[in-house]
Amino acid sequence: MPQAVRFDHYGDIDVLEVRDVPRPAPAADEVLVRVRAAGINPGENSIRIGALHERWPATFPSGEGSDLAGVVEEVGSEVRTWSAGDEVIGWVDTRGSHAELVVVPAAQLVPRPPSVPWEVGGSLFVAGATAHANVQAVGAGPGDTVVVAGAAGGVGSLTVQLLRHAGATVIGLAGEGNHAWLREHGVLPVVYGDGVPDRIRAAAPSGVDAFVDNFGDGYVDLALELGVAKDRINTIIDFAGAARTGVKAEGMAGSSTVEVLGELVKLVAAGELEVPIAATYPLAEVREAYRDLMRRHSRGKIVLIP
Repeated sequence: MPQAVRFDHYGDIDVLEVRDVPRPAPAADEVLVRVRAAGINPGENSIRIGALHERWPATFPSGEGSDLAGVVEEVGSEVRTWSAGDEVIGWVDTRGSHAELVVVPAAQLVPRPPSVPWEVGGSLFVAGATAHANVQAVGAGPGDTVVVAGAAGGVGSLTVQLLRHAGATVIGLAGEGNHAWLREHGVLPVVYGDGVPDRIRAAAPSGVDAFVDNFGDGYVDLALELGVAKDRINTIIDFAGAARTGVKAEGMAGSSTVEVLGELVKLVAAGELEVPIAATYPLAEVREAYRDLMRRHSRGKIVLIP
């Protein structure tokens, strides 16, 4: 029997189990994919502990995971776009990608180019769509100076690159261990912590035009302190701060399309977008993978390899 991650009630990391499950069967418009890689994301942790119950309630036993890359094993009766053996990148909305086999709507897949590693393709959708949405939300372009908090994380590392691709000057807030990587990608690194407002002002003497918060912890207020207009501040995590101040809190929804995923895959394949992989874990070590993620110090993505 194939294996998949399951949990029976809200709780900490120790509620996660890897279990034998029945072999999934694709519906007419779905394909069955044997997963080669599946990224993990902070939002999945929030769902598992019940913090997002009002927005995205879980039904138990619950699966987990959205991102995936793998090989088509079986196609539904109405599917004409894919065949068994095709290598694909995509996502599911059913919390099911942390598994050996998963059914995926045929319309939520794109081909995997040979130059895109499995672990990169399998961790691209959520972080990539969120980063794309960040850039759209703050309207960044040539002539803009944009500060990105959490600049080396899974979403931040892609956000800074897409901002540079859009022509913006980017200041990335990150620990010193990530500064060399940020410089290599055309980003001006600034260490976070006490004194960060003054360090940002020194790095941007003409002012800051936009601010992307991927971390929380008061960065919405910092952006306002720096004089950034509310409609050019976006947070993907501090929903209370956004509600209190009126800044944007636009997540990935507007960018969650197969067209955006296809664009991101092409950028990766062309060497114009790097998806840093912080670590990979076998499916059986899903708990340790989430412990690693929740330390919040990884550069890039943490990926499960079923």
